[in-house]
Order: sequence, then structure tokens, then C-alpha cells
Amino acid sequence: MALEWLYTLISVILVSLLSLIGIVTISINESISRRAVFVLVSVAVGALFGDAFIHLLPEAFSKSDGQVETSLFVMAGIFAFFILEKFLRWRHAHILDQSNPVLPVGSMILVGDGLHNLFDGMLIAASYLVSLPLGIATTIAVILHELPQEIGDFAVLLHAGYSRSKALLFNLLSASFAIVGAIIGLIVGAGVEDFTVIMLPLTAGGFIYIAGSDLVPELQKERKPSQSLLQIVAMGTGVGLMLLLLLLD
Repeated sequence: MALEWLYTLISVILVSLLSLIGIVTISINESISRRAVFVLVSVAVGALFGDAFIHLLPEAFSKSDGQVETSLFVMAGIFAFFILEKFLRWRHAHILDQSNPVLPVGSMILVGDGLHNLFDGMLIAASYLVSLPLGIATTIAVILHELPQEIGDFAVLLHAGYSRSKALLFNLLSASFAIVGAIIGLIVGAGVEDFTVIMLPLTAGGFIYIAGSDLVPELQKERKPSQSLLQIVAMGTGVGLMLLLLLLD
């Protein structure tokens, strides 16, 4: 159990530190930054789908006594992330109506992204409780998804009038909820026998929703054949990373 705690905490601390990536983008040419995000999103799609279908779902079905129950948990994960996204978008739309956007935006980052990062921490913890390769695969998938998001969060805070230092502080604060989520996941996982049986399909459903509903539609906006080919290669790279992690089993 001690190793699971060590691996999980290292992973979520790394995920939390991604919130500092925003400051790096300030010194990078905007067109280069956009291309980098474009590639990262494509790799994230492959990694999220790959982790869901190559690691999480096979592990979930092998641990469960009933395929129907596991399938229902997968769908529950999809619905849960749909509801979470609805909440985040409602919060975002609500703050745009305020006369002073700075404090509401800070509140949205803390509540919305903090809640998202809390779930990420629990997902990573649940994965490490199953195996090291699964934990690493889930951590990589979360990191690749979080990188573009953290850059966007930093840009939103700057646009709202925050200084760079305050924007970094708010981003780091919301990202640190992943550590809280991981600790909750490890404690609950140690005391609840079926914790991983439930969390694995929920995580798979969440990853499928994020990749299919949030990220793929963004990639579909690109019409240039050369960029579309780059997307396919990057997505394949994400899937390939997940396949390579099978070698650790």
C-alpha cells in the first residue's frame, strides 16, 4: 500500500505543477503555441481513448462479476462527466454577465476546475490501486488532457485582469485539488472493497466522453489535409503510448 501512495502522490503533484505551464506560453510566439496545443489535443485524444479501451475497460471487466453492471458504470461515467461539463459551462456563462469579471472568474476556476481536478486525483489513485502500468497510463492520459486546459485557464485569468503572479496562484490552487482527490481515493480505496471495481469503468466512461465530446469536435474544425494527417499521426502516437505501457505488465 505504501508504494501505491508514493506513486499516486508523485503523479498528482506532477499533474498539479502543470498549472505553471501557462507562464511558459507567454514567451512563445502565438502561432507556435497554437500549433503545440493542436498537437497536444490530438495526442490526448489517442491517449484517452487508448487508456479507456486498452487498459481501463479490460481491467474493469476482468474484476467484475457482471458485464451488465460494469457497462452501466461506464455509462454512468459518461453521464457524470456530461453533468459536470454542464455545470462548468453554466458557471462560465453566468460569470460573463457580471460587471466585474475578476472575482467571479477566480471563483469559477476554483470551483469548476478544482472539482475537475479533484476527480482526476481520485481516478489516478484508483488506477494505481489496481496496478503500476494502469496508474501510469491514466496519469499520462490526464496530463495530456490537462496541458491544453491549463494553458487556456491561464489565458482566461490574464484576460480577466489578473496579474501573472495571481493567475499562476489561482491555477496552482485549483490544480492542487488533484492531490486532495488522490488522498480521498487512496483512503476510500483501502476501506471499500469494490472501490476500484466501480471507479475503473467510471473513469473509462469519463475518458471516452472527454475525448469524444470535448476534444474530437475541436479537431474536426481543421479542414486542411496536411493538418488532418498530423492529427491522425498524433492520435496514433497517443494510442501507441498506451500500447507501450502494456509491456510493463
